[in-house]
Amino acid sequence: MIYFDATFLVRLYVDESGSRQVRSLAAEQDAIASSVLGKMETEAAFHRKFREGSLDARALSEINRQLTVNTSEGVITWLSLSPYVIERVHEAFLTLPPHVYLRTGDAIHLATAAEAGFKEIYSNDRHLLAASKLFKLKGVNPLAGKS
Repeated sequence: MIYFDATFLVRLYVDESGSRQVRSLAAEQDAIASSVLGKMETEAAFHRKFREGSLDARALSEINRQLTVNTSEGVITWLSLSPYVIERVHEAFLTLPPHVYLRTGDAIHLATAAEAGFKEIYSNDRHLLAASKLFKLKGVNPLAGKS
């Protein structure tokens, strides 16, 4: 199983830069995990693409249906925001060095992956990747240097 943040989850369903590489990486895995926050972020990104006109109503409905099917079939596992994850986020913000830029959503992804026992987290979000070491995770961006 591999952990994706929403930047990679969206690429599984919507054609954009890096989608081919992300889909290829996902195809090599038994399953994909993400925080339940990632589900909400992914659905919000789908709607943003609809609002901006890059998806029509039919396409939006289809990708949301496919996300539901993938979830029910166990292709994607949504990890809960447990008290341990919440406490880990709390502790991170108490101890972060002043030069680290960490958004709440990124901290939730990092804490969720770490608490679930992952050693790596896949994303192309530079802030998440930069903070990954603070959660004892290796941040992996297979899209680095690719367009």
